[in-house]
Amino acid sequence: MWFVFALLSAVFAALTSILAKIGIDGVNSNLATALRTVVVLAMAWVMVFVTNAQGGISEISKKSWLFLILSGLATGASWLCYYKALQIGEASKVVPVDKLSVVITLILAFVFLHESFTVKSLVGMVLITAGTLVMVL
Repeated sequence: MWFVFALLSAVFAALTSILAKIGIDGVNSNLATALRTVVVLAMAWVMVFVTNAQGGISEISKKSWLFLILSGLATGASWLCYYKALQIGEASKVVPVDKLSVVITLILAFVFLHESFTVKSLVGMVLITAGTLVMVL
């Protein structure tokens, strides 16, 4: 089931890029990011209440709060940079560079989460990096 959600995430991320590139025309990239964030925030809270998950807030540990806040800050920084890049660059070049996050995530997962590298993951990293370079150069 995780694969279905991951694939849907990729589809929605692709739509995000195209819709954002069209919508950001003539709009300050920081303002556009803020507007997008309001929509995402509202949608996330609707899902919390629809799934009746709001009661779990009091059960979140201090460690989880810290890392969720740090994750939110990283997301915000990513979105601000992404929208600025999308505003001044071509979507067909910005998006592949953004997807280098896959390679960076694998490296960080190895360093911080002690996940193992496999031959497949190493080959995949090399191919993603090479594919990105081919697309942007």
